[in-house]
Amino acid sequence: MKILALEREVPGTPADAFAPHLKAEARRAWELVQAGVIRELYFDRDQHTAVLMLECADLDAARAALATLPLVETGLITFELIPLAPYSGFARLFMAD
Repeated sequence: MKILALEREVPGTPADAFAPHLKAEARRAWELVQAGVIRELYFDRDQHTAVLMLECADLDAARAALATLPLVETGLITFELIPLAPYSGFARLFMAD
């Protein structure tokens, strides 16, 4: 199942709270890429928050994987999860009018 994960910083978190965890965060993200869980990883250009494309069995598996990220473990960020389904609109091109 493809799942879009949008990072949300916990309100009120000071900017300097992130720095001590960023190397460990990158390491764990790399491990999740190598495991095939994180398929794509981006930053929102304007907000500099992470946007991840995940491949997981279900939302619970996605939550469990993301919970292993140091910034999630320390309560600095959360993720909004959006389950995706294939676009079915192209079928309309082949329907009789």
